[in-house]
Amino acid sequence: MKYLSALLIGAIFGLGIVISGMGNPAKVQNFFDLAGTWDPSLAFVMGGALAVALPGYALIFRRRQEPVLEPAFSLPTRSTIDARLVGGSAVFGIGWGIVGFCPGGAIPVIGLLDPSVFIFVAAMIAGMVVARMASGILNDRARASEVAASG
Repeated sequence: MKYLSALLIGAIFGLGIVISGMGNPAKVQNFFDLAGTWDPSLAFVMGGALAVALPGYALIFRRRQEPVLEPAFSLPTRSTIDARLVGGSAVFGIGWGIVGFCPGGAIPVIGLLDPSVFIFVAAMIAGMVVARMASGILNDRARASEVAASG
């Protein structure tokens, strides 16, 4: 049941992305082109999503102690704004503006067989692998520094 509901919700999300035009990289890039062919429709799509999501989350968290198909809600535990968060956000935003795809918008477009999305998804996966490897190396170095400083 859990996988069926995830499939249904994902299909509705993907349909919304395609219908709204947010799977079209040119439309997304035009949103970021304030001095040229600016297209504000992305702001309306995001605003509509927030108008549905915010009251929905408030209602769910007020009425339920746990989700229906999982033992607990999966919520972030960290609330600090650090260099990793800011840097990741900047890379995400720059990449989105340059390419016109974000992960949430690219995955539904795979079904449309747009060749550019396959290149984007491959690059996204490669970036995730590199980021995970870099994070592991940095964590190892930090632990080594702590051990050296304490010993």
